[in-house]
Parts: sequence; C-alpha cells; structure tokens
Amino acid sequence: MPVWANLKRPMPKMKTHSGTKKRFRKTGGGKLRARHSFTSHNLGKKSAQRKRRLGRPVEVSGRDRKRVTELMHK
Repeated sequence: MPVWANLKRPMPKMKTHSGTKKRFRKTGGGKLRARHSFTSHNLGKKSAQRKRRLGRPVEVSGRDRKRVTELMHK
C-alpha cells in the first residue's frame, strides 16, 4: 500500500445550487433578496400599483432563510 494512501484528505467541496444562485442574492447587510411571485403572466388583470410593487425585490422570510442559505453555501 502506498504511503500517501494513509493521509487524510478533505472531503470535496459542495457545489452551490445552480437554481438558488440564479434566484437569490445576498445584500451588503447579509439579508437575502428574492423576486416576487405572480409576475410572469395574467398581468392585464393586475393593477399598475400591484405590478409596480411586485417588481421590487423582497426579503426572504425567516422560515425560508435557513434553507436558502444552505443551498447558496453548498
């Protein structure tokens, strides 16, 4: 058996979840930002005020933050 076979190697790094890195971003203060849902179709029946509000990003809720953070840091 070769000598190097007994050396402990670190586990390979986990890759960041591709879908997560496309959908979320971290702010300078450490918050997670995401797009609103309900913004892709049936826009004719939504008011202009509602569409403007939905166009702005929203902070990820506390219940989802742990799961999103884990996917971003894998």
